[in-house]
Amino acid sequence: MGHVRGEVVAVIPARWGSTRFPGKALAELAGEPVIAHVVRRAAEASSVKAVIVATDDERIAAAAAAAGAEAVLTGEHASGTDRVAAAVLPRAGWSIAVNIQGDEPMLPPENIEALIRGMRADPGSQIGTLCRPLPAARAEDPNAVKVVRRQSGRALYFSRSVIPFPRSATDAEALWRLHLGIYAYRREGLERFVSLPPSPLERAEALEQLRALENGIEVLVLDAPQDSWGVDTPEDLVMVAGLMRNRSSVTARKR
Repeated sequence: MGHVRGEVVAVIPARWGSTRFPGKALAELAGEPVIAHVVRRAAEASSVKAVIVATDDERIAAAAAAAGAEAVLTGEHASGTDRVAAAVLPRAGWSIAVNIQGDEPMLPPENIEALIRGMRADPGSQIGTLCRPLPAARAEDPNAVKVVRRQSGRALYFSRSVIPFPRSATDAEALWRLHLGIYAYRREGLERFVSLPPSPLERAEALEQLRALENGIEVLVLDAPQDSWGVDTPEDLVMVAGLMRNRSSVTARKR
């Protein structure tokens, strides 16, 4: 995929030391490392002109390069966003950088395209992200991050708690949205974000996107056309492998 020349680049931050699943970027999934699947999903988005994997580990870098990505060794960083910034801010020639989590082997390219379209349609947005309807069964799950939006589509708040509170269950459930961990940044927004220290709300909820809101950086929240499944634990890896097998068998039957 070569050097960054296009206006949209996808950057996949991937570190070895995941708390719940160390080395998951290299865990085998359908005969390939997880990171290879993520690289392929990013490359399938037609607006993406280059795919970069930003990592602290030479083994992950080698697997990313073998999958066709450009690998950048970034060293240690406090967050994935800091790792993304280290990889792309020194570069010229891009207008939007899409931060794709390294544990999303089933990320639909359509979601990436929806995020890019939304950012292009709203030139004033410095940061964009996606959401899906929140299943009621996950409303109390702190690992399911929720988001509420203004009428304009800008984020009001992200939380691990239930927002809005279902005092009126029907009204609240209609507004429940699950935040998906994919972001798009313009250069100015990324530069400003990583220049700021962690904020009080960010530390309280352990959600770095709250740093943007607390500092007056508006975040555009768009609807994702499809669901996506991440790999946070070894159990998730088994589940995603099953989903892939099912999709493969359905595709084979349709041929």
